[in-house]
Amino acid sequence: ECAPIGPPIFEWIIAKVLRKKIIYDFDDAIWLTDKINESALEKFIRQRSKIKTICKWSYKVSCGNAFLTNYAKQFNPNSIINPTTIDTENLHNPTLYPRKKESKKISIGWTGSHSTLKYLSEIENVLFKLESTFPQVSFALIADKPLAMKLKRYDFIKWSKETETSDLSNIDIGIMPLPDDEWSKGKCGFKALQYMAMGIPCVASPVGVNTTIIDHGLNGFLASTTEEWLFYLTQLINNEHMRETFGAEGRKKVVNVYSVHSNSDNFLKLFT
Repeated sequence: ECAPIGPPIFEWIIAKVLRKKIIYDFDDAIWLTDKINESALEKFIRQRSKIKTICKWSYKVSCGNAFLTNYAKQFNPNSIINPTTIDTENLHNPTLYPRKKESKKISIGWTGSHSTLKYLSEIENVLFKLESTFPQVSFALIADKPLAMKLKRYDFIKWSKETETSDLSNIDIGIMPLPDDEWSKGKCGFKALQYMAMGIPCVASPVGVNTTIIDHGLNGFLASTTEEWLFYLTQLINNEHMRETFGAEGRKKVVNVYSVHSNSDNFLKLFT
């Protein structure tokens, strides 16, 4: 993060001149890009080939999932999975943020940055059909920028660090669509973890670590096709008990596997 562009000058100074141990951490496939039309100039400026070099120079490499770890291990055997973690006690804790919403209304929600808004286009038609079928259903978008959508019942909620968790608490069903490509396999499922930590059932694409985080049919659903997205979201819309059960199981999974507390020892081992 010192220098996201250009060659690894700072890392070379730290590792080779100052002789300091580097713990290199990343939770995206940063040696790749999801920009289809990236110019040759930008590729040159980005110098993504430096990632393997920094891995080689590092004392240890901390990776957010198995896909990233398998890449790093090609250059450094001391590469470990250090999954994205959630503060389930002081932040993403549903007991701290009780829901403030009409009981009969059902909100399908998504949270993220503008760089991933494009993934929503894959299921916009699904959301439109659900809105047309169920008058009690609306869509909530929590992001730093709005997205033009053909939905009628669509609420844009400006993302802020101070209100994100309370905004999430008013969502009934969380979604995380992703394309099945190499870049997406590097994603670490933060959206799904946020939903689940808040006791919100999640429907996500079965891409990368999502298949590890979500236990299909137990704490959420994995949907590949338009038909599957429609089917699983409809099930959750129609079944309040399922939403509550999946939400409780999802939070239990995050607390036991992806919480700050459950990963403390794993994190501290990076410094031994």
